[in-house]
Order: sequence, then C-alpha cells, then structure tokens
Amino acid sequence: MAEASPDSLGLDLTLTTVGFLGVAIFVVAYILVMVEEYLQLPKSKPMLLAAGLLWILVGWAYKEQGMIDIAHEALNHNLLEYAELMLFLLVAMTYINAMDERRLFDGLQSWMVSKGFHFKALFWLTGFLSFFISPVADNLTTALLMCAVVMKVGGDNTRFINLACINIVVAANAGGAFSPFGDITTLMVWQAGLVRFSQFFELFVPALVNFMVPALIMSFFVPRTKPETTSEFIELKRGAKRIVCLFLLTILTAVAFHTYLHYPPVMGMMMGMAYLSLFAYYLQKTLPKSLEKKRAIAMANNDHTALERLGSVVPFDVFRRISMAEWDTLLFFYGVVMCVGGLSLMGYLSLASHVLYTQWDPVWANIMIGVLSAIVDNIPVMFAVLTMNPDMTIGNWLLVTLTAGVGGSLLSIGSAAGVALMGAAHGKYTFFGHLKWAPVVALGYILSIAVHLAMNAAEFG
Repeated sequence: MAEASPDSLGLDLTLTTVGFLGVAIFVVAYILVMVEEYLQLPKSKPMLLAAGLLWILVGWAYKEQGMIDIAHEALNHNLLEYAELMLFLLVAMTYINAMDERRLFDGLQSWMVSKGFHFKALFWLTGFLSFFISPVADNLTTALLMCAVVMKVGGDNTRFINLACINIVVAANAGGAFSPFGDITTLMVWQAGLVRFSQFFELFVPALVNFMVPALIMSFFVPRTKPETTSEFIELKRGAKRIVCLFLLTILTAVAFHTYLHYPPVMGMMMGMAYLSLFAYYLQKTLPKSLEKKRAIAMANNDHTALERLGSVVPFDVFRRISMAEWDTLLFFYGVVMCVGGLSLMGYLSLASHVLYTQWDPVWANIMIGVLSAIVDNIPVMFAVLTMNPDMTIGNWLLVTLTAGVGGSLLSIGSAAGVALMGAAHGKYTFFGHLKWAPVVALGYILSIAVHLAMNAAEFG
C-alpha cells in the first residue's frame, strides 16, 4: 500500500509493485539507449515510450489515492522545464546549422589541413580548439568538427586517430563544463538559477587541468611525422561572419534577460531567433543583386568555375535550418525529463537524495555523480540531481557541474561527444581504444576536482 512520503507531498511508491515496474521500464529503456549503435534504434524511441508508460503508472497510483491533482501539477512542472530547455537548445542548434550551411566549419577545417602541421601539432591544435569552441558551440558539435579534421589528415594512422579522438572528447567535455552554453547539464544548472552566469567561469582552471593533464601524457605517444594531405580552398557563403556575430549577440541577450530581468534565458534565445530570421530575410531579398554583382566580376575575370558555382546558389532558409536540428536528441531529452519526473513522484529521488546527500558528504556524493555519468549519460544524472535539489553551497553545485560534465570522458560511452566520435571514426576510435587511456583521463578528473576544491574553497562555505 502506498504511503505519503515523509519529505514531500507525493506518495512513497518505492516498495510497491507500481514502483518496481516503473524502475524496470526505465532500466530497459536505458539499456536500449546504451546499445543504440548496435540496434540502430534512435535513442528517443525507447525513452518516449518509457515516459508514457511511467506516467500511466503514476497517474493510476495517484488517482487510486485521490491525489491526481498532485500528479497533474508535477506533470505541468516537468513539461515547463522541458519546454524552456528544448526551445533554448533549438535556437542554439539552428545557429550552429546556419554557420555550417554558410561553410564556416568547412573553412576552419580547410585552414587547419592546409597549414601542413605535423601530427603532434595537430593533436594539440584540435585539442585546444575543442576546449575553446565547445563553450559556445556545444561539445558535441565541436567534437564532430575536430574529428573530421583528424580523419582527413590521419589517413590510415589508427594510433594517431585514436589518441586525437580521446583528446578531443576530453577537451570538448572540459570546455563545455565552464559555460552554460557548452553542455546541456551546465545549461540546466544555469536555467535552474542555482549558479550565476559569471560563476561558471570559476571552473575554467579546473576544466583546463582536466584537459591538459591527459593531453600532456598522451602527446608523448603521438608521432612527429607530417601527414600526406591535400587541401582545397573553401569560400565562405555570404553572411557567414555576420551570423557568428548574431549568435554572440543572442548569447549576450540571453545572459542579460536572465541576469537583469530574472527571466528564463530562453526568452533571450528566442529573441535571438528573431535576429537570425530577419537576417535570413535580408539575405533572401538581396540575393539577386549580390549574384548579379559576383557574376559580372567572374565574367570579367573569365572565371568559369565561379560562374558554375553561382548557378547553384540557393537562398538561405532559416526554417530549413530549424528542421535540421537534432530532433532525436531533443525528443530523447523529453523522455529523460519525463522519466526522471515520474520516478521522482514515485519517491525514488527522495530516497537517492537521502542516501547521497544526507548519509554521505556532498563532496563525495558529487564526485560519485561524475563517475556515474561515465556509465549513464550525464543528462538524466544531472536532471535527477536537480530534481532532488539537495541543500548545497555554490561550491558544491559548481563541483557537480564539473564532475557531471567531465566525468563522461572517463569512458567513450559516457558522453554524447564520445558516442558520436565512435561512429564518425568507426574502427579507429573505439571503446577499448579509449579504455586503454582511462587511467590517464581519470588522473585529469581527480586533479581537476582537487584544483576546484583548492581554488574555490570559499564557495564551499
């Protein structure tokens, strides 16, 4: 028989058939997510089904006890949480897709290949670029971009590709940990109002240590030889640089909305979508005049290649960029939010919070959260922590933000960047190839925590 949970208004279903069935549904769904690469089953499908089944169980249990209003209120709260994050991510993904369509990333890739760097220089360059681009462009997009460069110059050198991909995953995850825009987990913490925008930068040095320590050790095993590559000239499409500026303006708008007006950051991001939409309208209206001018220049120079290229130009369409967002990721995130919300109503998160944050010291609990995120994706882990909402100092909220972000680097399956790179560099960057260097990555993880505890001791109260 369900009883009222002692520390919430919900029911305690943790030792009931309904509760056990809910946990079983979530575990089965998550196992299917973890073997996505082998089943070729998009990760959103099992999570969407699990979310629906869990809330059927929750609704039935709460209706039986005459408490359906509490379930309705919790459902609305979770839907609002998801809507804010989904719209935020949708705008960010649209900007990234727009920059990709304008060939900005192709231009960066071409520049790196054309410089004729040797393998060791490329190892460090792709690592540093991953670390500094991911705070703005998110860790998954950054990792895929740098992996494309490594694959192009690495050729058949599997050893270099494996080391470079590990370095990229570690660097991208570390870079994403000190910015609300670098990872979904940091974004969730920021949107929850637990850490101010400026406070995230206190994690910069710990995140840098997390990247640099493994990179320094692995660099001794990277050959100094030069790859045999050929590069091509990439011409950026019209408006590419201006779209970057609009994205930076969008970020500033989101920060201003949250900092000064105390609105959810998504309000600023949606205003940023207006910037991009209006600029897309400008590009469409001025396209004929631009093409006419470029055609005259090409004819004057007798440049037939340029004339052919102008013939294939299509107008920039912002709605096409929106349609190309990672919808599987967005729907998977919906499933995660609703599943965790359902398990919370069953009382499991209250139980977990009691064990982790009452019986354990919060520092050790947050370190274990990072280790757990290496096995289970950091999104549900962090959302579970936020749903528990333990009473912690800013130092501990920053610690769990750091550990959940960089803990996924311990294993290749622990982060979206690692899973994506296993697919992009199939057979050359593998689970066991990453596992071989896990002790080195773990050393960076431990030292980054130590640096945070030492540098930001005042934040722990």
